[in-house]
Amino acid sequence: MSSIKKAIQIPNAPAPVGPYSQAILIDRQLYISGQIPLNPQTGQLEMNNIEEATKRVLQNIEALLQEAGFTKEHVVKVSIFMQDLTEFQAMNAVYAEFFTGVAPARETVQVSRLPLDVNIEISCIAYK
Repeated sequence: MSSIKKAIQIPNAPAPVGPYSQAILIDRQLYISGQIPLNPQTGQLEMNNIEEATKRVLQNIEALLQEAGFTKEHVVKVSIFMQDLTEFQAMNAVYAEFFTGVAPARETVQVSRLPLDVNIEISCIAYK
């Protein structure tokens, strides 16, 4: 089994805003970099509310999963960074619609600032 890492870069997810890959595939593990609510087609942020922002971020993650041959059912770990944890329940409702069945392990933390001053960023690890 080879352990060569492969960058996953697609137009269906926001281009990196720094020196990193959208995702890295190593054997059967996929590491997806933090995704923000940026629409890759329009280049516009979609964050009128936390529900809209969470949905866009999860759509960006799903596009990367599909490009690498994974599904959301392969996600084993999620990290969520939010600017305002008082919006946790609203975010969590959208998240629960996306991840059905056995939910991935997860942590959610409040941070003081995120890239482009977005209200949420999510990264994850998938395995198959």
